[in-house]
Amino acid sequence: MADTAHLSHEDRSRLTRSAAYASTAVAALLLTMKIYAAWRTGSAAMLGSLADTALDIVASLSTLVGVWVASQPADHNHRFGHGKAEALAALVQVVLISISAVGIAARAIQQWLGGVRPQEAETGIVVSVIALAATFALLAWQRHVLNRTRSVAIRTDHVHYQSDVLLNLGVIAALALDRWTGFSSADPLFALGIAGWLAWNAFQASREAVDNLMDKEWPIEKRERLLEVIRDTPGLEGVHDLRTRTSGDRDFAQFHVWVDGDMTVRKAHEVMDRIEAQLQAEFPGTEFLIHPDPEGLRDEGAFASMDLLKTGPDPELSLPTEAKP
Repeated sequence: MADTAHLSHEDRSRLTRSAAYASTAVAALLLTMKIYAAWRTGSAAMLGSLADTALDIVASLSTLVGVWVASQPADHNHRFGHGKAEALAALVQVVLISISAVGIAARAIQQWLGGVRPQEAETGIVVSVIALAATFALLAWQRHVLNRTRSVAIRTDHVHYQSDVLLNLGVIAALALDRWTGFSSADPLFALGIAGWLAWNAFQASREAVDNLMDKEWPIEKRERLLEVIRDTPGLEGVHDLRTRTSGDRDFAQFHVWVDGDMTVRKAHEVMDRIEAQLQAEFPGTEFLIHPDPEGLRDEGAFASMDLLKTGPDPELSLPTEAKP
């Protein structure tokens, strides 16, 4: 993935909004075409594709709102910024994808049991091919934006449209099999497969959004790198109580450091400045909160009191079983 460190807040906002606008425009175009195709063919797979596209518009609008809110700078009531708006927008999309999957499955079962077969398969195939071309173009632009911004909302939208590729291929296969082989169960079977695929994608897409909202810790490798950067800082006697999180495209880290108990406040502050400068060079744009403690002072709790320069960023792995909370 491309480096996002030197991308300004304004450029990131412009890119994420452009991806959201493109998503909404594509969804509107596909909705118009699929309404016509579903009316002409009566296909359960096409109707499922139509329902998914209708929800795409709502999902794309939620993405647009989410990235717009997330682009707003920190204010008096939101001192950490508005980055979590992207995760909220992503969860809205997950709910809509799930609803779409249930609706498609219900319609497929109803059509299968009723023995209804699609008509004018050629119309549905042509519309699905056009939909594929438009979706591939959108996915290409979303990939470009994701490589630059790491937007959670755009990533979830991207997953959704990736599933649309399979959905449209499924519609083409179902209509072709029914039209030219006489396999009457192809349409509802493919519709059920599409529903299952959408449900799985909804589950996968929800994980990152939930992690973001729940302030999940950075990956272990990233925390190890943080400790490695500051390990040999002069005046640093140890590090403990490290906490990290991500909100939208912004990272936050806070930790306590042990320094000589006889060190003056000014000297301790100079140590903090050196540590922060080193970390900003390695993790630009990250907000660090560093608290100095006199060497030997131990906080309550097994984890908070352990020197992470000796145990590593996941002290639970270094604790004996009886010491684990």
